[in-house]
Amino acid sequence: MVQVLICNHINFLGYINPYPYILFIALYPIKNNRMTLMFLSFLIGLTIDLFQDSGGIHAAASVFIAYARPLALKNAFGTLYEYQTIKFENVDYSSKIMYITLLTIAHHVILFSLEIFSATKIILILQKALFSSIFTILLCIISLIIFGKKTK
Repeated sequence: MVQVLICNHINFLGYINPYPYILFIALYPIKNNRMTLMFLSFLIGLTIDLFQDSGGIHAAASVFIAYARPLALKNAFGTLYEYQTIKFENVDYSSKIMYITLLTIAHHVILFSLEIFSATKIILILQKALFSSIFTILLCIISLIIFGKKTK
């Protein structure tokens, strides 16, 4: 709802949009079924596509990061992921930032590549992906800090 009602209407400099809905995919419990995550990612992406009339690009990018999530988890958390002992509220912020950054950049590169769909405009794709990624990562980190569980 936040994505559809608020974030879809934010458009800095014509090409910087936040996409905080990927935080759901990032924070989905690791021990739950991977196919369920991919299906829910598809539904979230399809919902965004219906409201933006974007033809399935959000659904494709969301399913891609749901599929590639184990690789991002392994790169960001290492042995914690291998032994299935990750609890997002207990890991340090540098690992969280690395994990969210990997997923966000992958999502945005796929999203803007499908949106523009022209090899001659690779600079525009990378520019939109970079600046929107920075804005999305900042928004996700702020959300994690504000809404994260307080540990004592």
